[in-house]
Amino acid sequence: MLRHTLLLIFRNFKRFKTTFFINLIGLSSGLACAMFIYLWVADELSMDKFHEKDSQLFQVMTNQNRSDEINTIAQGPGLLPEALAAEFPEVEHAVGSSGAGDMFILSVPGKNVNGEGQFAGKDFFNIFSYPLLHGNKDYVLAEKNSIVLSEEMARALFNTTEDVIGKMVEWQARFIRQQVIVTGVFKNVTRHSSVQFDFVTSFEAYKELLGSDLHWGNHNATTYLQLKETTKLSDFNAKIEDFIRKRDKTSILAIFAKPYSDNYLYGKHENGKVVGGRITYVKLFSAIAIFIVVIACINFMNLATAKASRRIKEVGIKKAMGAPRKTLIAQYIGESLLMSFASMALAVLIVDILLPQFNVITDKHLFLPLNGNLILVIAAITLFTGLLSGSYPALYLSRFNPAFVLKGKFNVPSGEQWARKGLVIFQFALSIIFIVSVWVIYRQMEYVQTKHLGYSKENIIYFKSEGTVESNLTTFLDELKNIPGVVQASSMWGSVAGQTSFTIGSFDWKGMDPDEIVQFGHLGINYDMIELLDIEMATGRSFSRDFPSDTTAIILNESAIKMMGLKDPVGEKFGLWGNEYKIIGVTKDFHFKSLHEDVTPFFFRLIPNEFSKVMVKIAAGEEKETIANIQKFYKKFNPGYVFDFSFLDAEYQAQYAAEQRVAVLSKYFAGLAILISCLGLFGLAAFTAERRLKEIGIRKVMGSSVLSIVYLLSSDFNKIVLAAIVIALPISYLGTQYWLNNFAYKIALEWWYFAGAGTIALVIAWLTVGMQAVKAARMNPVKCLRDD
Repeated sequence: MLRHTLLLIFRNFKRFKTTFFINLIGLSSGLACAMFIYLWVADELSMDKFHEKDSQLFQVMTNQNRSDEINTIAQGPGLLPEALAAEFPEVEHAVGSSGAGDMFILSVPGKNVNGEGQFAGKDFFNIFSYPLLHGNKDYVLAEKNSIVLSEEMARALFNTTEDVIGKMVEWQARFIRQQVIVTGVFKNVTRHSSVQFDFVTSFEAYKELLGSDLHWGNHNATTYLQLKETTKLSDFNAKIEDFIRKRDKTSILAIFAKPYSDNYLYGKHENGKVVGGRITYVKLFSAIAIFIVVIACINFMNLATAKASRRIKEVGIKKAMGAPRKTLIAQYIGESLLMSFASMALAVLIVDILLPQFNVITDKHLFLPLNGNLILVIAAITLFTGLLSGSYPALYLSRFNPAFVLKGKFNVPSGEQWARKGLVIFQFALSIIFIVSVWVIYRQMEYVQTKHLGYSKENIIYFKSEGTVESNLTTFLDELKNIPGVVQASSMWGSVAGQTSFTIGSFDWKGMDPDEIVQFGHLGINYDMIELLDIEMATGRSFSRDFPSDTTAIILNESAIKMMGLKDPVGEKFGLWGNEYKIIGVTKDFHFKSLHEDVTPFFFRLIPNEFSKVMVKIAAGEEKETIANIQKFYKKFNPGYVFDFSFLDAEYQAQYAAEQRVAVLSKYFAGLAILISCLGLFGLAAFTAERRLKEIGIRKVMGSSVLSIVYLLSSDFNKIVLAAIVIALPISYLGTQYWLNNFAYKIALEWWYFAGAGTIALVIAWLTVGMQAVKAARMNPVKCLRDD
């Protein structure tokens, strides 16, 4: 019986080749898309979940209760971890941590290696599951002068991971050099960790470096907690909320603990509450995967019912010969499942071929794991697709009365016609939403890339200060400026593109409200930096070597002056951190944060002897040659160090990496949805043509032209697509407006975005339906009447 059923299925596939290949393309494309999204979503959900004590692992977050809003940050006082562990019995381990950043250089005789690292408390390897290859996790960070290396860093420094414990390493940063002893080696950090680092050194050393800055008012560290299993988080958070305010009466900080592994997906806060983060894109792409599989299944249903009239006599004869309905249902479900498995096999092949490119787009390292979980997911998706797409055609075809069928009395109820049209409307509505979304995302990304930020980011490179550059900066900059193609060179402490330092409180100016709590962004810069960045002065002047007193001067932006309420700011006094500065100038506002946020108060300080990076502006069109000359000069001036530079505009673009990936992925998803929807429309057009063959034949015999018949067959589809447009446009408006609200500076939603998307959908529909309509209209009328 099974052999007979399979033979019938094979014959039907062979008989209806066009339908078979359309279904195969539609289903395999939808399933491939679903598999890509599944791999991406599974990878996102697995971030930071590998820690054995994940359920007990928490990060302490800080709410800054400002006058207008609550700002949530991950940093808090460096004194916090030890104090929490001492006071609360719920805390098993408390670990302080601070990123050492990429400014650190690890050195052994003859080698200098850049590395990203962490200052961390002694229990770091107890609470986090970063496996040690060598060393004891209880003791590797017990001493202040200890350092634990990744296996990659150990090989870079010593060419091996064996016998490195006890060896000396020097780290250097910001004019500080310190000898440390290697106490352990850990496996390279897994890509499923949101924090990547090459070494870990003692948090006690970090606290010593802070010196007088180690106090309750300085947010300089991150605190991680391992709580006892019986701890109720809400009760614990109620206990610790005012912990800092009890120790610092002037503090505006409230703290709470949050599951550590939630930070990656739920990293966005508003007014002290979690409001989303990357989880938004996880949900969005999961919904897209479901929708695309559903519209692929809808195509199968439409095409199956479209060819029903060509199989209806087959059904009638089988039922007349005694075939029970369940046998017919089994045959048609079997066809659907076989098609689904064939489509899945093709989808797996597509994924395997395109996965490297998908990894490039998503910046992931995804692969097809041959394990039980993936096989189970594939099997479940295949069965779901097969049953969903085949159930309606099977029930539809098997229910006909054989007597009516064999007499040619085959009519489609109006309810079924509306249901079929409704499914196509649903498909095209989704396609239009995708088109609008891609258009808006593209325009917003174009706006982000081309908007004038108030400073110049083009043709500027930067690199960190190290070695001789650090100890002899003035000479280095003077000689650097003499290189042909170098327009300007200077140095700064911090970053101008989205990672600027901020400070709260400790301010004083004329007319300031003593109860007002404000936050300023700030940068420490050298001479010529404002000119290098082409930041315009609104009033006053920039820092100048002609004025030695400028080390006690300050420059503010327009937003700061507006907030302070100063009418004539130049020459006014500005109190900062207990010191008095003189305002010498005001810059026009510039975007030192991403365009997700408004421009806020900001100040520059002149600190020529404190810097973390050197910035160089290069003449346009001479970048390649100039950089090569800078590299030669750097190698000669700073022997033993690698010239590792980056472009400032690349740093700026990195702020929008997530949006850029969404833009690219949305483009592909939109194309796929349109393709599958066109297949659905083709199915409905084929169904209509099948049902109206006799009418077409009679009209042609009576003298109707091909054009009039095409118009007759196409008119209903115009209504379907117009209905989809009416449904999709308000939904797409609300959706894109919601996404744009993530940006403080954004494009306006123009009417032609939506009109254009509707027009594109309509043209695509005309082309799709027109092909089928012309084919039907050009058929021989004798054949139409005979076949009926």
